[in-house]
Amino acid sequence: MSSEQTPTPEAAEATESAGSTEETGPRPGRLTAAAALAALEGLALVVGGAWMLVGGLTGHPDDRTSAVTGGVTLIVLALLPLLAARGLLARRGWSRGPAVITQIMALPVAFNMVRADSLAVPTGIVLGVVAVTALALLVNPATTHALGIRGPGNAGK
Repeated sequence: MSSEQTPTPEAAEATESAGSTEETGPRPGRLTAAAALAALEGLALVVGGAWMLVGGLTGHPDDRTSAVTGGVTLIVLALLPLLAARGLLARRGWSRGPAVITQIMALPVAFNMVRADSLAVPTGIVLGVVAVTALALLVNPATTHALGIRGPGNAGK
């Protein structure tokens, strides 16, 4: 490496402090609650995916390939809310986007579950309440500030 590419200790320190969005002080309760709800959704997806996967491999499903594919898909989809929850707890600004996307994706699922004529109705109600609550927590100004996200027109502040 040339001396032009090697940062000085002062420049490296400034870069580290500028990249850190973590505020001093306690984490806001709303941020912790949003992270908990995202983690809960991720864990529910892992459990549902594992249930489908095990049922597809050991049981007698109508279509084994669909059951296994569905189970693996749910487990992979669980990564989004789980990573978002981890980022929210660590106060990373990037984590709000995946958390909001997860909640928006959960709303039509909850709607379809509520319209079903089965035991899925209570599950759909719970999912809808969790998604709306998490969305409200994620767009709350205290959460936005704790994540170091500045609104439009506040980039220089």
